[in-house]
Amino acid sequence: MLYRRRTPVLNVPAAAILRRMANPTSVLEVAYSDLIALVEKLDDDAAWRPTGCAGWAARDLVFHLLGDAQRALVALGTPATGPADVDAVTYWRAWRPGDPDADLSRRNTRIMASVWSGIRPLADLYAETARAVLVHARRFEGDELVATQGHTLTVGDLLATLAVEAGVHQLDLTAHLPGPPPAPPVLRLVRDVLDGLIGRPVAQDWDDAHYVRAGTGRTPLTAAERESLGPAAELFPVFG
Repeated sequence: MLYRRRTPVLNVPAAAILRRMANPTSVLEVAYSDLIALVEKLDDDAAWRPTGCAGWAARDLVFHLLGDAQRALVALGTPATGPADVDAVTYWRAWRPGDPDADLSRRNTRIMASVWSGIRPLADLYAETARAVLVHARRFEGDELVATQGHTLTVGDLLATLAVEAGVHQLDLTAHLPGPPPAPPVLRLVRDVLDGLIGRPVAQDWDDAHYVRAGTGRTPLTAAERESLGPAAELFPVFG
């Protein structure tokens, strides 16, 4: 799960990463469509299975995904004046594991998710909301400024952050449930963000899914991986 914490701003060259990123609207279309398909297949038994998010069952994660889609709708309806203070990479600098409020957030999510008597109404509401996000996203050019969580950023960068979170959580959902991994463009986007936060490409011999899991703290680094990464290993998990 993704928690927010204020952290020192690192001096990393995010601009080069941003220039090579794929069109964020198209990547979000893929990311959300794949997540919707997974969520719509959940039954009540599967909804109680664990996920890659510590302490969350699949139903808890779906509730979290619903909240993220709702936040996306609000952001797309909240124009802002410039300049932007974060982009698709630097947005994630404030999100690190180990936040003191992490346990409280996990409990709150579980409590709120438990209000739903079954997974179907929750899953259907998530799918409906996520599809609405995609409809609204297509109405923007991408360089308009919007506000979310106290930050100002372009719509394109907002959509990229949504695709990143969707990709990470698709890996979480399929950690203990059958389902495909995120599509290559989605994993590539998360990898680009991780590289941007670190300041250079690392772990180029790792496949994208492993890099995403390790970079977001889902998979701990082995001793051999730490040795291979060198000083960059101290930055792991990069966000989570």
